[in-house]
Amino acid sequence: MDYGFEAAGFETAVALEMDHSCCETLRKNRSWPVIEGDIFSMPTPRILAEAGLKRGAADLLIGGPPCQPFSKSGYWAKGDSARLKDPRADTLAAFMRVVEEAQPRAFVLENVTGLAYANKDEGLQYLLSQITAINRRIGTNYRAHYTVLKAAEFGVPQIRERFFLVAARDGAYFEFPQPLFRAAAAREETGGMFKPPPLPTYRTAWDAIGDLPVSPKAEILAMTGRWADLLASIPEGNNYLWHTDRGGGLPLFGWRRRFWNFLLKLAKDRPSWTIQAQPGPSVGPFHWDNRRLSIRELCRLQTFPDDIEVTGNHRTAHKQIGNAVPSLLAEIIGRKVRTELLGAVPLSRPLKLLPLDRSPAPRANAIKPVLAKYLSLVGDQSAHPGTGKGYAAQAGFRVSA
Repeated sequence: MDYGFEAAGFETAVALEMDHSCCETLRKNRSWPVIEGDIFSMPTPRILAEAGLKRGAADLLIGGPPCQPFSKSGYWAKGDSARLKDPRADTLAAFMRVVEEAQPRAFVLENVTGLAYANKDEGLQYLLSQITAINRRIGTNYRAHYTVLKAAEFGVPQIRERFFLVAARDGAYFEFPQPLFRAAAAREETGGMFKPPPLPTYRTAWDAIGDLPVSPKAEILAMTGRWADLLASIPEGNNYLWHTDRGGGLPLFGWRRRFWNFLLKLAKDRPSWTIQAQPGPSVGPFHWDNRRLSIRELCRLQTFPDDIEVTGNHRTAHKQIGNAVPSLLAEIIGRKVRTELLGAVPLSRPLKLLPLDRSPAPRANAIKPVLAKYLSLVGDQSAHPGTGKGYAAQAGFRVSA
């Protein structure tokens, strides 16, 4: 988010971050003051002092409180998540504490879409109630505007959705940006006839990383683990489902028995799927050349500026990138905030972080035959029987509804 708002014309006066690796990356790439610490133990006066700002002087406060309590993956793994009962959700309260004590002209809060799930929106309702209480206590007029944005619709070469809440101290109205791109197959009905909408198609993985050279040998990108040699037999844009009785390969797995990103491979002519923060050895997306993505490639898919160098080994760097907000999405939000809420003159320059259009993408790589060592699995697996009837339920593990 910092890099995106920088591209939108903002200056970061101070950054607060508890992850040491992230702090090291920020310090290496920018001269911003970085406070390494936990927001729970960090008084707002110190944050303001480090920024050289008084209460009410900051134009903008941005943040993405840790999202694990509201993550969709929590439902997949456990049937539900603790949400507000999870102590990690207290970061929402801590963020709102800084809003109240710093009183910025506007603030932007980012989170996972699960924060606002229908009938499971305790986190959103909590935020709205806190904004009302803050206005009552200190006489501000923060008015919340919130939505879920699809990153690919704004030029990010990645299928990723994020929740955003924006509010201005004076109660000014904020209108979220409209999509700039569309899916290749999307069509709209006009005058009884179907015509392509007047938008360009999504930026693709090829647009993002097609010009990058092969990563240096110092970065080991070969896939490892039991399934490493199977990836080459899966076509671009497919995952393990290719090798089920409903796919085009061999029935090596049961239908929907695995995570969607198991053996998931990028397609050159489509956006990437969501970059994970902590992937296992068989969790994609993988490169169409049947290897892990390099750190530079991951940065491109997240639309980081090209001058950013992520510190740490591959695992820690991957975690930093996967946990981040696509910088281009933040740039677009930042442009709207600075003009609609802060009264700045609109920027005349093009979007700085939008990937170049490198279409058409080359043809998909040919697949290879399944190796003999996997053939013993043919026909062994059955399809997933439905919610609450999988292996965990059959073994007697309790799954909440």
